[in-house]
Amino acid sequence: MPQSVAEESERYIARGIAHVKIPPPSRPPVTVSFVLMPRFTMLAFTSAIEPLRAANQMTEKVLFKWRVHSESGAPIACSNGVPVLPDAPLSEAGSSDYVLVCGGVEPDAGCSAELTDWLRKQWRHGGTVGGLCTGAYALARAGILNGHRFTLHWENIPNFTEKYPDLSPERRIFCIDDRIVTCAGGVASAELALKLIEDYYGAELSQAVMNMCLLGQIRRGEEEQLSSLSVRLGTRNDHLIRAVAYIEAHVEDEIDLGECARHLGISRRQLERLFQRYLDTTPLQYLNRVRLQHARSLLTETNLSVMQVAVACGFGSSSYFSKVFRTQYGVSPYKFSLTRKRAAD
Repeated sequence: MPQSVAEESERYIARGIAHVKIPPPSRPPVTVSFVLMPRFTMLAFTSAIEPLRAANQMTEKVLFKWRVHSESGAPIACSNGVPVLPDAPLSEAGSSDYVLVCGGVEPDAGCSAELTDWLRKQWRHGGTVGGLCTGAYALARAGILNGHRFTLHWENIPNFTEKYPDLSPERRIFCIDDRIVTCAGGVASAELALKLIEDYYGAELSQAVMNMCLLGQIRRGEEEQLSSLSVRLGTRNDHLIRAVAYIEAHVEDEIDLGECARHLGISRRQLERLFQRYLDTTPLQYLNRVRLQHARSLLTETNLSVMQVAVACGFGSSSYFSKVFRTQYGVSPYKFSLTRKRAAD
């Protein structure tokens, strides 16, 4: 049922003090449909919607309108357990300028046939669709990411590429590629929203909204999700940075540390000294830690067997993998996987 002007104002324009004067909009409000997957990430969702709300508040105009949907329309819990009451089920969702799927933990389990069929229909009818955080899983299953640049949260990229080897996500803050809009989630959702505000209503309003949201510095879409290796490692030692980059790029391979040292132009002993001095570990221990993190992620988010995960993470045998996994996490990979699958059911 269409809302009156008063009802729209009540819903979409909050009262505030700060004001930004803009020319009368030359187009109708930009409409956004947020689709919440089970256990979606609240930070990704609220970071996307709040800048739109602030833009309306600061201009005292309905520049953006939004509706929130879940598959059934029933309250849906996010990853921290807080329930959110949607406006309507997918079956009652109308057309909108943007459809943004908000994913979270266990994104593959939340990609139902109803959701992916609905997304595919929106896309084929000329709509712009996108994903926040891990929403790209739903887009991939709907078959609409092929040939497009896209992104999702860095933690889920290894599992995503394992499941969709023909797709290559970028480790960027957000990507806008024709009618595909994706972002890494978290505060990157706010940066995507600020980009939309700038595109439709200008840089002055986008800057004002950024200040309202207390975002001290805005990152552009092409920037990397994670801090540089030098920041992450706490050192600018070029040999160590290149060694870590080499190891992290070859997690699934049988890495010869001697070959790694030769690649860097140093001896293996020098390589080991670098890791001991700056990271208080050995290259092999660092490699195993990275592999175990990857394995834990695969066991959490995929249906791969323990043997398949061991192979995918570069372990020589499942028995050795089980041993080091139990040492690191205090439980066998089989029990860990079984526990996660039960929790998802």
